[in-house]
Amino acid sequence: MSRRAAALYRQASYSPNQHRTNDTAILDATVGHLERLGWEVTRGGEDAVIHGALPDADLVLNMCQGPAASERLLALECAGTTRLVNRPSSVLGCHRHRLVERLAAAAAEDTAVTFPRTMIASTGVDASLDGFGRDDALVWVKRGDVHAERQEDVVAVRREGLEAALGAFAARGIARVALQEHVSGPVLKFYGVADGRFFRYYGADGGPAAPPPVVNEERLRAVAFGAARRLGLDVFGGDVAVPEPGRPVLIDLNDWPSFAPFRDEAARHIADYVHETTIFTGSNT
Repeated sequence: MSRRAAALYRQASYSPNQHRTNDTAILDATVGHLERLGWEVTRGGEDAVIHGALPDADLVLNMCQGPAASERLLALECAGTTRLVNRPSSVLGCHRHRLVERLAAAAAEDTAVTFPRTMIASTGVDASLDGFGRDDALVWVKRGDVHAERQEDVVAVRREGLEAALGAFAARGIARVALQEHVSGPVLKFYGVADGRFFRYYGADGGPAAPPPVVNEERLRAVAFGAARRLGLDVFGGDVAVPEPGRPVLIDLNDWPSFAPFRDEAARHIADYVHETTIFTGSNT
């Protein structure tokens, strides 16, 4: 009896510009490796999940990111008969208004996870900034629901520019944002698989071909994997700022990024991971 998987591709609005091609490519590559391991794989997308039947499979490779599809997939997660990578509850937890709360709690409970002061604020006229940010300090303003869909979804402003920034988000129909204090130092982008078999990083400014900024890799792994465990993510990526080599600070975490600089290697490891860790009962026919 063959193992059956369903690959669910991300809705285009959550994969803007080049991300759309890269997000499709990593899932295509993972599917290819799974098929070589003997899996039968069907393909679908977020719209199919929202408007159609839920996948009938032993394994779901889940890149859906919108709330409608994720909430529909929760029924499969609750039933417990299908493996979902990533689980929809974890994907919903990465929506920024929830992510801020969970990462702040993780930082409070786990000294390995460092996270800067961040708060969720309304973009309405009655927005309370709670004294956030000094006049001369940079504040990052990030849309507060899903991840960034376009460049203006993440901006850096001084304290005096916060009101105008909130107004710009409100004008686009975005009701809440995350305000995050700026952390000095170079930024690293990282990618990982839950059991540690794959972990790569590079400097955001220099790119994957350049030597990365100096960082204590053990501390970096502790931050990245500690945060991923808190969210229950199997396949993840994110960003850290490095004010000091021994103190990487998490500034963002994402469910199933594109892995573009390491796509072929990452796809093989993701496929091997789900193949080796998915319990196959043979109950699906």
